[in-house]
Amino acid sequence: MLSSLLALSLLAVAMGLDAAAEHAFALGAANMTLPLIAGAGLSALAGYGVLPILRKLKAGQYIREDGPRAHLQKAGTPTMGGIFFIPAAILVSLVWTSFSPTGPSAALWAVSLLTLAYAGIGWLDDWQVMRRRSNKGISPRMKLLLQIGFAVAFCIWATTSQTTDITSVAMPLGLTLPLGLLFWPLAGFVLVAESNATNLTDGVDGLMGGTGAIALLGLGSLIAPTHPDLLIFCAALSGACLGFLVHNRNPAKIFMGDTGSLALGGALAAVGILGGNLFGLLIVTLLFFAETLSVILQVGYYKATKGPDGKGKRLFKMAPLHHHFELSGWSELQVVGVFYIISAMLVTIAINILS
Repeated sequence: MLSSLLALSLLAVAMGLDAAAEHAFALGAANMTLPLIAGAGLSALAGYGVLPILRKLKAGQYIREDGPRAHLQKAGTPTMGGIFFIPAAILVSLVWTSFSPTGPSAALWAVSLLTLAYAGIGWLDDWQVMRRRSNKGISPRMKLLLQIGFAVAFCIWATTSQTTDITSVAMPLGLTLPLGLLFWPLAGFVLVAESNATNLTDGVDGLMGGTGAIALLGLGSLIAPTHPDLLIFCAALSGACLGFLVHNRNPAKIFMGDTGSLALGGALAAVGILGGNLFGLLIVTLLFFAETLSVILQVGYYKATKGPDGKGKRLFKMAPLHHHFELSGWSELQVVGVFYIISAMLVTIAINILS
């Protein structure tokens, strides 16, 4: 059922394109099909090899006791799945561009390294969770400092490289928004915010893998005419997400962990920045930011309504948003299916107004 919902969502993306978007999408589809298939195949095969190793290492996930009761049975499911599907995608994209470190492919290398760096932050967090046998990894402060540090390094490369144009952002109606000195705070915020948004979205079997695949396809279609190498990266990573779903579909045999979710957010942000399409990135990943916003609103409302007993009221039954729907009676498959459809609709909107 889950794979069928994903297929319907991807079909909705294609069917929603009108004449104004057909050229960009056709160009993207022609160049992304084989890397997507290769990424999916390599990711799925790698999973069969890595999963037994993670089980042997007892790299199991620890489940929040205050979460949905149905999730408690998932305790012990191997996590850290990003260690195989992220490298699989990067390998495919680099092979497709002949490992060229210069010219347009320099941007692909930069995006790949940033993705691996954020995967490294996630791995460190997942490793600490496994080592401590608790649900606590590295401190939030340490995680944020590492994210900012790698974001700064990426921005330094972007502003000094002669192979990228990051002076403006594509807007609807063919307009462009000049950035100037705004590039630094905007790019830094996008990298940190996007990676944390995808991290929060990863909380239900198959959710981040499927919505990430759809968002990557949409972003790749938007940048296809001007950044073919980044298109290949998006296609390969989208395919790797689909390959990961072979093992992560409900009931999941493995979770992507912070290793995968932080990397996906970093990859989306880096492509949006170097592709000059931050507005498109915002639209195709709006679902992830809705998840983040639900957490911010939940915490803020709880603090604002805190009484003499030290307890406040909750705006949602639980945050992030997907848990609210679960506690409202939705099954995991319903949550995932609806979120896939929403992601497909957002991609369709982005391609129609920006192509």
